[in-house]
Order: sequence, then structure tokens, then C-alpha cells
Amino acid sequence: MDSAFCLFNANIFTGFSVMPRCAIYIKNGKIIDIFNEERFEEEKFPKEVKVIDVNGAYVMPGFIDSHIHGIGGYGADDGDAQSIINMSKILAEYGVTSFIPTCNTQSEEKLIKNIKAIVSAMGKESGARILGMHLEGPFLSPKRIGAQIAEDISPIDLEYMKRLYEASEGHLINMTVAPELSGIEKLAAYCNDKGVVMQIGHSDASYNQVQEAMMHNIRHITHLFNAMRPMHHREPGVVGATLIHSELSCEIIGDGVHVDSNLVNLLLKCKPLSQIVMITDSLYPAKTDLSSAPDLYLNKCFYRKKDNVMNGSAISMLDGFRNLVSWGIPIEKAVRMTSTNPAQIMRQKQIGLLIPGNDADIIVLDKNLDLIYTIIQGKFVKGKI
Repeated sequence: MDSAFCLFNANIFTGFSVMPRCAIYIKNGKIIDIFNEERFEEEKFPKEVKVIDVNGAYVMPGFIDSHIHGIGGYGADDGDAQSIINMSKILAEYGVTSFIPTCNTQSEEKLIKNIKAIVSAMGKESGARILGMHLEGPFLSPKRIGAQIAEDISPIDLEYMKRLYEASEGHLINMTVAPELSGIEKLAAYCNDKGVVMQIGHSDASYNQVQEAMMHNIRHITHLFNAMRPMHHREPGVVGATLIHSELSCEIIGDGVHVDSNLVNLLLKCKPLSQIVMITDSLYPAKTDLSSAPDLYLNKCFYRKKDNVMNGSAISMLDGFRNLVSWGIPIEKAVRMTSTNPAQIMRQKQIGLLIPGNDADIIVLDKNLDLIYTIIQGKFVKGKI
């Protein structure tokens, strides 16, 4: 670990504010202080502190991908801890400092194997930190399966849920469910007791069913607009409920294909900024030549060859961040959507904000939004000093 250093001459995006011509002091993996220009010039650092001029670059909290299936040829459904560790290393090259690997619906045996592989990988990362896991299923609507495996979708089964949670050893962070399924009340009570963030996705729920789900503390929406009942003027559905209720937070896939950029800007007018999270929903062949994915083809995002079903994105969080900015979203808002908001909605303390006392999970971008440094718990994982 680079035990003590200071980045100065920086434009710092804390997650809540923008601080031009400032400096940030890191020691032993933690943020110690943030200085304005005048106070920095007066500060006397010990000799062992490396003072680094970043020449006006943007310093911001590292990206947090709360919904990612894979990248670089490795995936959360490989059932192999080394695949998750490899994802960690690759993600740091794209500015991701922490992530939640997402398991698709599988048979119970395969799903438990995948869960155990993620648990085994935790603590062995060489790049982005593994926060826990996200289960996208298996309690989903057969009417809105998207690219999920239809034969592995299950009715709500509380005993099955308990086996999944036990396999996670308490590291299950979030879970996507269809709230219109019978038994949702008992499932929600169990997940709420365990501190699992419940999300509505792959759902044919009506507006009234979404309202009922909200009463059970199911208040986050998985990849809004995709694989859910759309908005109709006589039945608002999941999409309409999300736009109407400010207390519902939501994910948006940031590739510009799954959701048109104009709708992303509309969403920012309809909902509080704090309730919007950008995700990649990327698949294992993202950032590869596709040789590892003979069943898929790429046309701005991935599609299944056999039926042309849209199957996931090919972007990194850095790509998505650049997309947001290119769509006219100010950098400070893009920071909220890619770091601060996912940390807070997923109840992850110590990350997502550049404030004293938080972990030093930081990225540095130049004015062209090219990545200079990825710093995780005070360690330079990408970029040398």
C-alpha cells in the first residue's frame, strides 16, 4: 500500500459537490483530509508523504458496478472463484473500485455453486473489491424472462431461498424478484430480516402490485424499461410506477442501446438524482474478441444468435460514464449515478463519497475522461506514481 500521499491541483468531485483546485490527502488506505488551494499551500506534510500534481485532472470516487455478469471472458456464472478474481483485476483497468457480481437464474445446484465461488473469491481480489453478490432470480415472471433460462425460473419457495442465503454466508446484497408472484410477502419478510436489498425486475407486475411491493420494502428497480411491464396510459405498470413514485430507486443500463439516451434525460427530470444508478449489466465476453461466446453476436450490445434476444451489454463503467456525459449530463451528476448512489442504495458504508474517514477508493480522469489512476484502499492499482 502507498501509505501516504496527496493529490493536488485537482478538480475534486466528492459525490455531493465540486471542489476546483483542491487537494486530497490519503494515509493508510483512508481519506484523511481535503484541502482548498489556500489551505494546501499552508500545509506542512511529513517527508514520507508523496505529493502528486495531477494537473487539473478530475478526482472522484471509484465506479461501483452493482449489476454485472462478467467481463474479459470471465463471468459470475462460471462457478469458479478464479473467474471472479480475474473480473476484479480487469474491472480496475476501467475505473471500477468495487462491484457486485450478478448470478443469472440457473438450476439450484449450479446457482449454489456460483454463489459459493463468489464467497470463495472475496478477500482474494487484486483489483476491484467484491462487495457481495446479486441474484437475478430465480423467482421471476415467465412472461418477462428476457435472456434468463425459462426452465430454471421458480415459483417463490422460502426453503429454496434459505438454501441460497446460507450458501452466500451472509454476503447476499441484492436480489431481483417479480413481486406479483404468490408468496412475495414471506420472501420479502425473510430478505428484509437478512438486510437484502430487494429489486423488482423480470416482472409483469401491475401498478397496484408494485404499490403493494413497496409496502414490503421492495423499492429498487432492476434495469428500468427492460424485461418488465411497460407503461400504458390505462395501466402504468412497473415503468409508470417508477416514474410516479419518488421513493422508488432504479438502475439504468448505460450503453445507450438498452435505453435510449433521451429517456435517460427524461428520467433525470422525473426522479430525484439520488434514486438513479447506472449499471453495465455486462456479459462475460465484454471487452473480448467474442471467441469465447459462439452463441452470441455483438451489435452495440449482445444478442443471442438462436433467437435475436437482447442478452446484455458490452460496456465498462468507464464507457457508461462517458456516455452519460456525452448525453449532456453534468459530470457531477454522472459521479452520483456511477458511485455515490449505488453505494448508498446498496447500504455500503465507507465508499462512494470522497470525505474524510472513508476508504480511499478513488479514480483520476483527465479532461478527455481517460483514466489515469485507479486507487483502491489507498493502493495504486492502475497507473504508477
